[in-house]
Amino acid sequence: MIGVLVVDDDFMVAAIHAKFVERTPGFTVVGTARTGAEALAMVDELAPDLLLLDVHLPDLSGLEVLHRLRATGSRVGVVMVTAERDAEAVRTALHGGALQYLVKPFEYTDFATRMERVREALTTLPAGTADQAAIDRAFGGPPTAVTALPKGLSPESARLVAEALAEGRELSAADCGELVGLSRVSARRYLEHFVDQGAATVRLNYGNAGRPERRYRATGRG
Repeated sequence: MIGVLVVDDDFMVAAIHAKFVERTPGFTVVGTARTGAEALAMVDELAPDLLLLDVHLPDLSGLEVLHRLRATGSRVGVVMVTAERDAEAVRTALHGGALQYLVKPFEYTDFATRMERVREALTTLPAGTADQAAIDRAFGGPPTAVTALPKGLSPESARLVAEALAEGRELSAADCGELVGLSRVSARRYLEHFVDQGAATVRLNYGNAGRPERRYRATGRG
């Protein structure tokens, strides 16, 4: 599990982000900080793997927190989660080694897509020599190729559905929707698209009564 420290001075926003973290497979919240100074202290105390870091804090800016972490040699992962859109702030975060920069407000699907890229960056590289595929994943390359989509389907959600299938499980539309934060109807549209593309197969599961349930599995192609 990747331990996450949520840093935001608005307790309601921090609570929402914490729920997003706990909803995302492979991540767990280890603490919440309201100020930059508290964040720095909790990094030392809790040794989180990742910070969700707001730019606008009541004492230090999140960018200053990032600078101080790097100045002390900290290698903790940082995702900027902020309403700040200024290009200079984005450049500063990038040069400071932030893994992602996510502008508020955002939907869970956007958050989950970026957390998957963060997970790749934090866990992909093995000890010793890395191959190009591992390096590409660590540097934020798309974890799953997504073909051209029909109107109304988004690449971000398609990628999440593809990743859920790639774990090798057989999923119903309801299962998939719960995993990736979509409605059953929306998840089924993505799943049927992957069936049409040959990237998934569908099996009818006949229960005791009612209509058979459609269950999907990745083919290992595409």
